[in-house]
Amino acid sequence: MGYILSLIVYYAGQVLIYIIIAHVVLSYFMSPSHPIRVAIDRIVLPLLNPIRRVVPLIGMIDISPMILIILVQLIAWLLNGLIITLLR
Repeated sequence: MGYILSLIVYYAGQVLIYIIIAHVVLSYFMSPSHPIRVAIDRIVLPLLNPIRRVVPLIGMIDISPMILIILVQLIAWLLNGLIITLLR
């Protein structure tokens, strides 16, 4: 049971990371009003906006997606450790 829950947390984190990467890539090529971009923005922007309020731009580069990816990986790692510890 714990192994399955751990896999779910891992894959949910990976899917979120891929959505964040898609958000970054599509922001260069796709119109902000495109339905796919709107759907991805609804998922990613609520997570990015608090980071953007704290971390300023570096020149013209927004590093908030990279910080969000690191945070998602860290949270998934911590949750997996907690699951494994609790279900031993």
